[in-house]
Amino acid sequence: MSPDRPVGDLFRRFRERLSTERENGSRATAAGPGVGRTDAGSRDAGLAPHPPRGAAPRRRQGGKGGGEQLNVPPAEFTSYYGRPVLKPPVWRWDIAAYLFTGGLAAGSSLLAAGGQLTGRPALRRAGRIAALAGVGASTYFLVNDLGRPSRFHHMLRVAKVTSPMSVGTWILSVFGPAAGIAAIAEAAPLLPERGLLGLGRRLLPPVGHAAGMAAAVTAPALATYTGVLLADTAVPSWHEAYPELPAIFAGSALASGAGVGLIAAPPGQAGPARRLAVAGAAMELWGSHRVENRLGLLSEPYTQGTPGKLLQAGRALTAAGVAGALVGRRSRVLSALSGAALIAASVCTRFGIFHGGVASARDPRYTVVPQRERADRRAADQD
Repeated sequence: MSPDRPVGDLFRRFRERLSTERENGSRATAAGPGVGRTDAGSRDAGLAPHPPRGAAPRRRQGGKGGGEQLNVPPAEFTSYYGRPVLKPPVWRWDIAAYLFTGGLAAGSSLLAAGGQLTGRPALRRAGRIAALAGVGASTYFLVNDLGRPSRFHHMLRVAKVTSPMSVGTWILSVFGPAAGIAAIAEAAPLLPERGLLGLGRRLLPPVGHAAGMAAAVTAPALATYTGVLLADTAVPSWHEAYPELPAIFAGSALASGAGVGLIAAPPGQAGPARRLAVAGAAMELWGSHRVENRLGLLSEPYTQGTPGKLLQAGRALTAAGVAGALVGRRSRVLSALSGAALIAASVCTRFGIFHGGVASARDPRYTVVPQRERADRRAADQD
C-alpha cells in the first residue's frame, strides 16, 4: 500500500460513496463487480427494477394468512422439448374399426340366439352370418395392428386374468369358432339328403344350435372387454371413464346387432330386434351423456373437435334408428333404414370414443390438472 494513500483515507472515501448512493436510491445489485446500479440504470440495461424497500411481497388472494406468496409466474401447460407428458396411443384407425366389428359380432350373436329361441329363422340366420363376418373382420383388424399373424398366436401362450388384452384374446378365440360353426350350420338345407353329406345335413342343425348358444354366452364379454381395455390404459379420458366405457360398448353392440336384424329380417320376425335396439340405445345414450358431463375437464375431448362431432352424430343416429324401429313395425323399408342408422351410430360412437382418448393424451393439460387436483384432495384429507 502506498504511503500517499493510507488505509483510513480509502475507507473514508468508500463510506462517502455508499452514503451518496443511498441518497440517490441505488442498491448494490451491480451489473458488474463493484459497480452500484440504480433503478433507472436497470431500465436502461433492460432489467426489471427492484421493488421499493419495505414493500410487502405480492400475494395470491384467498387462503389462510393473507394468501400464498407468488414466487413464480403461473404455470403454462407446455411439454418437455415439445413432447407430450404422455405418449399418445400408437393404435391406428384399424383398432377403432376393431372396436366396432367386435361389438357388431357380439350383438349379432345375441340376436341370433333370440331368433333361435323364439322360432324366427330369418332373424337367426341374419344374426349368425353377421356374427361370423364381424368376428372375421375383427381378427383381421387385430392381426393387422399387431403386424404379424404369429403375434396373435404368441398371445395365446399364456392366460393372464389381470390383463384385459390377454383375456380379450382368449374371448375372441372362443367366440370365433363357435360363431363360425353356427353360421356354417345355416348351409345345412343346401346339402343333399343322402350319403355322407346327408349325414351332415342332419347333424349340422343341432350342432349349430349348441354353437350359437355358446357364442351368445361369450358375446357379453366380447362386447365389453374392449371398454375395460381402454380404461386400463393411462390415457386420461379413457381411464377416468372406466365405469361408463363398458356400458357404452355393450349398448353400442346391442344396437348394431339390432340393426342387422331390422335390415335382414321381415317386419313380422323383427320383434326381438326392436327390443334389442331400445335396450342398446338406452345404455349407449346414458353412457355417452355421462362421459360428456361427469368427468369435468376430462370430458372436454369428447365434446370438441372430431370426437365431439362423431359422438353427437352417434346420438342423433341412435335416436332416429330407435324411433324408426318403433314406428315402422310394418314397413320393411323404414325398418331397414332404421337398422342402417343404428349401425352407423355404432360406428360413430366407437370412433368418437377412440379419438377422444387420443386427443386427451396429446394435451398435457388433461394429465397435469387432474394430477394436481388429486394431490390437493389428498393434502386436504390429511389436514
